[in-house]
Order: sequence, then C-alpha cells, then structure tokens
Amino acid sequence: MSTYMKNLFNYSRSLPEPFDTLANKKVKVSSKYGDGTEATLCTTVIKAVQAVCCCMNGSKEGAVGVIDHRTVAEYKSAMGPDAYHLVVYDSSSGSVMASVYDKNTEVLETYTLNNSERDGAAVMMAIIPVLLQDQEFKDYFDEYYDQFINGHPDMGITTMSMAYLCDNAYRRIKDDSCAAHVKVELDRSGNLMRVSQAQIDSGSFMPNEVVAGEFTIFAKTGPATIKKASTFVEHSDFVGKYELHERTLSPAERQLVPVLPEWYIIPEEVVDICKHAQVTTGKPMQMRNFLLRGPAGTGKTMGAKAVAAGLGLPYMKYTCSAGTEIFDFIGQIFPDSETGSTGNAQLDLEREQLKAMGGINYANVSKLMKLPDLDDMDYDPSGVYHALTGVENTAATSQDCMGIVLDMVTEKVRALSKTDPEHKSSGQSFSYVETDFLKALKNGYVVEIQERATRS
Repeated sequence: MSTYMKNLFNYSRSLPEPFDTLANKKVKVSSKYGDGTEATLCTTVIKAVQAVCCCMNGSKEGAVGVIDHRTVAEYKSAMGPDAYHLVVYDSSSGSVMASVYDKNTEVLETYTLNNSERDGAAVMMAIIPVLLQDQEFKDYFDEYYDQFINGHPDMGITTMSMAYLCDNAYRRIKDDSCAAHVKVELDRSGNLMRVSQAQIDSGSFMPNEVVAGEFTIFAKTGPATIKKASTFVEHSDFVGKYELHERTLSPAERQLVPVLPEWYIIPEEVVDICKHAQVTTGKPMQMRNFLLRGPAGTGKTMGAKAVAAGLGLPYMKYTCSAGTEIFDFIGQIFPDSETGSTGNAQLDLEREQLKAMGGINYANVSKLMKLPDLDDMDYDPSGVYHALTGVENTAATSQDCMGIVLDMVTEKVRALSKTDPEHKSSGQSFSYVETDFLKALKNGYVVEIQERATRS
C-alpha cells in the first residue's frame, strides 16, 4: 500500500476538546474491520468529524460535498478569519488535491501533511462522505452527532462512538484487503497536489450534492445554491440507444466504443447531441458537427466519449498543436521501414506493435510510450510537467506539456524510422499513414478534435 499512514494517522498529537482531559487515548472497543485490539483516538479523525458536525448544525463555516466519485471539502482553519483548507479527494484513484487558501486575498499555498505541518483534518473531512457509506461508520457518526449537538452529556457514549469512528477509518484506509477499503494515496513527503485558482474560478470542483454546510469557495453561486443535475439519465436508457445505422461493428471496432464508468452522470447536452444526430440522419442537412466549449477540466472529452457511447460508435481523437497544418489532419509520410531493421531489437518489436495498432501515428506512439493525455495535462499541468522532465515548474501550462509530449513522440518516430545500414535497400521508399481523424471520417466514427484554438 502506497499510503504513508503516519502522515494521516499521527497519534502523537494532542486530542481536541472534549477528549483533551482523557488519561488514555486507548478505548476498549474495536471496529468490525479490526483485529480485536483496542481502538486509539486520533486527532485527525476527531477534528474532521467535529468539522462536519459543525457544518451540519451551522455553528461554524465550512462545507463538504460530493461531485461524482470525487468529494470536496472547505475546511475552516482556526489560523485566521479568512483561512481555509480546500481539498478534493478522488475515491476511485485515491488521489488527494489540497491547498491552503486565504478567502480575502485569494492567495493559495501548498498543503503539506506530515508531523511538523498540517494534521490532515481537512483531508479526512473530504473522505468522510465515502466513510459514511459504511453502516458501522454511519451508525456511530449519528450517535456521536447526537452527543455533539447536546453538549456531550454522556462522555462514555461520546468517547466510545468516536473510538469506533477512529478505528473504522484507520482499518478501512490502512488495509487494502478490507472489504470496505477506502483508497488514499499519499507520499512520504506529505506534499499534496495543489487546487489551483483557475480550477476554482472555472467551477471544476463544484459539488453536485452537499453533505453538510454551505460552499462559498468551490461554489460561486452563493450560499447553499449548489448546482445539481436537473434530470438523471440511466446508463441503460442511453448507451447504444441512438444508433444512426444498422451496420454491424467488427470486433476491433467494438473495442473502440467507450464504456462509461458507473459514476458518470450523463449531461443533458450529451443527450441532446445524440438526439439531433439521430433525428437528422438521412435528411438533406444532417447534424454531424458539434462544438463543446468550456475551461479545462469541465468534462468536454468525457462528453465526447459519452456521445460515442450513446451512438454506439467507435471513438477517436485528434489533438491540435500550435504547429498543426492542414495536411496533418489527413496523414503523414514516414520513411518506409517495414522491410528493414532499425538495428535495435526493442525498436523492431515496438514497430511491430505499432503496425498491429494501425500504424505509426501520434495516438499510437503516445499510447505505446504511456504518455499523459490531454485530460492529464489539463487536470495537473505542473505535475505532468514534473513527471515528463523531472523539473518542478508550478507555472507550467497544458501547452508546455503538450510541446514536450510532441517532441518525445517525434523523437520516437525518428528512431522507429531509422534503418540499419547493413539492412538498407538500394533506394529510400516512403509510407503514407492516415490519421485517426481521417480514419474516423471514412468509417463513420465519432472523432473529437481537441485544442482547436491552439492551431495558428
């Protein structure tokens, strides 16, 4: 397990009220997920639970909510009247983003979770909606909340219920073999990926459901005015329900039809696109070109994939760059290397793999090299930049990352195109490789053209 547990569960910190007077942090109870040993009260869990309780009864500022498989928290820090800790937690990957935020100046700072820095209460607060999906945690949370709103009249019940909550959270996060495991990925340094001002301004992390409190930072629409899906479309009522023709896809083509994850909420715009495409099929003016606009991270690519799923068609994409030319949309010319060897066994193997994937093109080479895609670059440009170059650059943009990726792909293509002189024929021949864009147009697939605005 990659989670560095001591960063999140630090038992050396002093306990907050009303547990600060207890002589012992050990309590003779154990979660059903434990091994029977005594539970230990944890400051991080206590502060997170209390923060949620304060949000529920309106006694303090802050909020926690759910987007989809991601949860968000605005944790009100005691360090100042405008100090907040902003957290985004992804339950499917376990990744955590966080920033220290001054609401007055809108200045963001790095959130570091370790012994000498933050205690992680804000991170745990963001995880609580996922923890509450377990019946044991929910039962003891409700029991503790009853004590909380009444001023902790029975310290025995208060302590016992909190001990169960601490033990439940610890066991489920620590043990990846637990049936109710909650995945959390943290490294030893405790440095968390930042929540950026651009993401806040664009509403990238606006919750669809409020668990407790009123959002005032992630949600820009005012207190308690949280955007929720006006209609909910079942996947079973959408996927493959808007077919444009009766053509039977080949096994290879069926592999290209997107499979929507269970958590994905189908936007009304996606349904409208599918309806218009189907209704106008066979008409003199068929609707086949649709424009999805919005800031990075707002779901444009996922929407395009959903359209393909609704139409039951393969999905492909073509990514533009500042140097994209018209001819690049059609195909590329490469030295013919099919009949000769590069002189490198690994490159020859990769060449064969690319041939099986459909040829040497940007998408296939990028996939073979396991390079980050546009979604990764939009989501965390500085992190992707560091992963690609090994250099920290907090000001890196998705275009910076794209330039590096294009250079890496170009260099790989050059290496794949070289022919060992010992195997070289008398003349140089060339091969034409069509793009996924052209392939999609020829075969009636859904193709997404990404970053159109970058093309000069």
